[in-house]
Amino acid sequence: MNIVRIQNAQLAFGNDAILDHIDLTIEAGERVCLVGRNGAGKSTLLKVIDGEVQLDDGAVQLVGDTVVARLPQDPPANSEQSVYDYVAEGLAEVGDLLKDYHHTLQKLEQEHDSDQIMNDLARLQTALEAADGWQLQTRIEQVLTQLALPANSTMAALSGGWLRRVALARALVVNPDLLLLDEPTNHLDVEMVRWLEERVKDFRGAVLFISHDRAFIRNLATRIIDLDRGQLNSYPGSYDAYLELKQHQLEVEETHNAEFDKKLAQEETWIRQGIKARRTRNEGRVRALKELRKQRAQRREQQGSAKLAVQEASKSGKLVFDGSDVNLAFGDKTILRQFEFTLQRGDKVALVGPNGCGKSTLIKVLLGQQAADSGQIKLGTHLQVAYFDQHRAQLDPNLTIAENVGDGKQDVTYNGKTRHILSYLQDFLFSPKQARTPVRALSGGERNRALLAKLFLTPSNFLILDEPTNDLDIDTLELLEQIVADYQGTVILVSHDREFVDNTATSVLLFEGEGKVTEIVGGFTEVNHYLSQTAGTNSAASKSQPAASASSSSTLASKESANKGSAAPRKKLSYKLQRELEQLPQRIEALEQEQEHLQQQTSQADFFTQQHSVTAPVLERLGELEQELMAALERWDELENLQQESR
Repeated sequence: MNIVRIQNAQLAFGNDAILDHIDLTIEAGERVCLVGRNGAGKSTLLKVIDGEVQLDDGAVQLVGDTVVARLPQDPPANSEQSVYDYVAEGLAEVGDLLKDYHHTLQKLEQEHDSDQIMNDLARLQTALEAADGWQLQTRIEQVLTQLALPANSTMAALSGGWLRRVALARALVVNPDLLLLDEPTNHLDVEMVRWLEERVKDFRGAVLFISHDRAFIRNLATRIIDLDRGQLNSYPGSYDAYLELKQHQLEVEETHNAEFDKKLAQEETWIRQGIKARRTRNEGRVRALKELRKQRAQRREQQGSAKLAVQEASKSGKLVFDGSDVNLAFGDKTILRQFEFTLQRGDKVALVGPNGCGKSTLIKVLLGQQAADSGQIKLGTHLQVAYFDQHRAQLDPNLTIAENVGDGKQDVTYNGKTRHILSYLQDFLFSPKQARTPVRALSGGERNRALLAKLFLTPSNFLILDEPTNDLDIDTLELLEQIVADYQGTVILVSHDREFVDNTATSVLLFEGEGKVTEIVGGFTEVNHYLSQTAGTNSAASKSQPAASASSSSTLASKESANKGSAAPRKKLSYKLQRELEQLPQRIEALEQEQEHLQQQTSQADFFTQQHSVTAPVLERLGELEQELMAALERWDELENLQQESR
């Protein structure tokens, strides 16, 4: 059943139409991902459906009593408003009643037996009963609990990730029929992204979402709609199927345009022939030429790809950072506990963990900007750092892109050559007109591109990327992946984008809480294997713990008896165990050979540029091999020890 219908929608800001007479229907229960380049108008389309932006022409129809809620792209502003109040405001008039009731309860806790407060409570209770407000209060409390949000904290006290959670709570609390999500994974840590995926899968209504997170899209989307040069095309099925079909359509378009341009050139040559030819020219052919010219003038070319490249400085020392037994805490919060880590030139390390766990603090420790409480730290030599700040603090919102990137200069030096700032910015998909636009008028993705343009002007051998993928369109994101993969220096990156980490990082520093930071070779795939294995070990340990406690005295007695020489006589290995021990070296060798073969594949320069369906099985098998090899080695060690004891 249709719940939203858009017919002949027309909307333009400036010369080019963002929506050029498009049609769209959304069915109940489907999960639709809206994709397109930065600036194509994706967020605007969501605002049109939500009623915030009006069309120049056409119509948006919400069928029946369809309720729409939208999670905006940017987190809500910092304010002294409480989390509870902000979320309750999503429920309009009833939300105001619930806010008053919540505040009155807080007053009662402070002043206890106040007649005025009791009267106010009675009045509010009556009003809430009449408006069916208790059910809505329960919904607010459930959503706040699910998102682990502190109801009485002020918005000003929350980080960007927490503000994002609050905005999501406000969207969910109205229980919409259509949920509009604009880059919902921005500022969310991995666990929260996974929770959001499950929440969206379980959501009974329809979802229309914009996202650059390819894993998120693959896990959720039942249909892809592509907004390209004002036109909207629908692609039922998976994201990978969309990519294949879209690429084919662009190739067909390119071929058609080439044939069209060839014909136009031939007709232009014909019309410019000499006087004799013009006397006999076909007027119908002249009219056809005019129509060809008109069609060519109306054609909107596909936006090219950004030309990103890092200026690399001379090599740093081989050792970039070495830390031993490093401890750091702020008050009661432990950031690092007995941290051991060596970072060498060429390493590409992703910092992974929940928001607020200390990733940015560790970056400061690695750069020597934050002293540890104790431990040994050695910093490398000849480091030239380029730092991408997730808050984009390096950009002045009141200055233009050109002024920000070029520091007010008309010419910039890039890879040893002098270029005009407007020419350089065209590599980052900013036209000369856009380059003169104030940064405050840019979308999130455009701001990220501007910051990358500024960053890449600085020669570096140590690249630090703190959430670089937020708001980037997928084409630019994949190009950034390739740059990081090819970068000859050292990279530290913070990202919750699982595919980006899988495709760029050689290892991960996983923040497990209470100051424990574990290094894991590989990306998110290997992190998942580690967490699954850890969870299984902890589960087994917890199940066996009661029995171990109950028998602790008898175990101690057995150990004492053994120490006195009264242990049971040793037994030889059984035939079955002996055979297993003899076969283990061969099995270990086979596993190591397979592991080496797959590692050679992943070390190829073009490995991570291949389709996810090609790379994922290889990386998954590598994770399995690591576990199998570890288990085989442990088993071999165990059987060897048993054999030694039996002699």
